[in-house]
Amino acid sequence: MEIYTIGFTKKNAGEFFDLLEAEDIEQLFDVRLRNRSQLSGFAKRDDLKYFLKKILDAEYYHQTDLAPTKELLDEWRDDEITWQEYEDRFYELMREREIEKEFSPADFEDRTVLLCSEHKPNKCHRRLVVEYLEDEWKEVQATHLY
Repeated sequence: MEIYTIGFTKKNAGEFFDLLEAEDIEQLFDVRLRNRSQLSGFAKRDDLKYFLKKILDAEYYHQTDLAPTKELLDEWRDDEITWQEYEDRFYELMREREIEKEFSPADFEDRTVLLCSEHKPNKCHRRLVVEYLEDEWKEVQATHLY
């Protein structure tokens, strides 16, 4: 099963939706903790939900179980922890939440993209979510759109 990921920064709305359209995305899982920030532009929750339906006939879901905690995110953004510490703690959080049981491969049967803000996946938790599910379910393959 292929799970796509995308960040909205460094893209205008046209570039963003063209990438999703090219992959025939049917649903978007917003894995951001905060999805209503004015800094999100076209990717604010209500606008994104509208555009996905109108442009792609795709569904929008806010999946906070796939997001870090506010404390963990703040520690990383405030340079209180290293990226490796962030990764380790986020993996532990996913284990505690048992996301492999909370979700199932059936939840990803429709072509699904995980959304976060980071432009590239290397230092973004959306990559970690897909890697964790790959470890648990084995049949997962990530495709990062940017």
